[in-house]
Amino acid sequence: MFQATTEKGGCDQEYVLDLGYRRRAPRVVGEGTHDLRLLRLAGSGPHRLRLDGGRGRGVSSAPDRSQGYVWSVSDTYDLWEVPAEGGTPRRLTDVRGYDAEATWCHRGGKLVFTSSRDGDLDLYEMDEAGQVRRLTNTPGYDGGAFYSADCSKIVWRANHPEGAALDEYRRLLGQGLVRPSEMELFVMKADGSERRQVTHNGAANFCPYFHPDGKRILYSSNAGGSPREFDLWLVGEDGTGGERITAAPGFDGFPMFSPDGTFVVWASNRADPESHQTNLFIARWVE
Repeated sequence: MFQATTEKGGCDQEYVLDLGYRRRAPRVVGEGTHDLRLLRLAGSGPHRLRLDGGRGRGVSSAPDRSQGYVWSVSDTYDLWEVPAEGGTPRRLTDVRGYDAEATWCHRGGKLVFTSSRDGDLDLYEMDEAGQVRRLTNTPGYDGGAFYSADCSKIVWRANHPEGAALDEYRRLLGQGLVRPSEMELFVMKADGSERRQVTHNGAANFCPYFHPDGKRILYSSNAGGSPREFDLWLVGEDGTGGERITAAPGFDGFPMFSPDGTFVVWASNRADPESHQTNLFIARWVE
């Protein structure tokens, strides 16, 4: 499952590619603009139900780059669930605010997502019955969360500014924007307790994903290099043993392990760094 912007699609959409049939074209899932990271085909998009049962198509406008590099956190985003084989999406949230960046527990029963429903960007848990519980409450951005393989822990990226930096964060959030130039990684128990910071490098660390052993975290970072030079890194959940995994020029990000830990898939523009075109790569993981 991956997200792509194609000439035909016109905006970010979700696709499924069967690795056993690589010559078969990927099939699209859903319509409109999406920002999905799926373990069970669940994600976000500014869809709106119509009385006739149809769904409107929407393409989110690009963020205002005059304010530097910023991400859009549109308050039109909600969470939807789509059957893996295709079919009618089911809406999971209907609250004004940014509901996105959702990932399911591998064992089912719950998902974690980011929302601005209470005025800040925090992590929330939703169970199968639709009950929502807030997990974080520190001012600033908390997002991009994933569960460990046994769903006992959550890893995520966060920026908790103070003083003037917090004022700037809130100003941008009021415009539906966030600046991700400084993000540290955090880990906590799945119930929101025992939170601890993993990285302390002041860089843009993001898209963390647990190794199946539950003791290490694979993530992307521009630590120690150009702000635009992102590589994959591996670190212990306690913050020890940091190791750089990739060194190709350009962007390497959004890594995920296969469930058995034998493969890792990630996004990269290493094929043509100057074009900024991003493709998917898969490699065997060797210890």
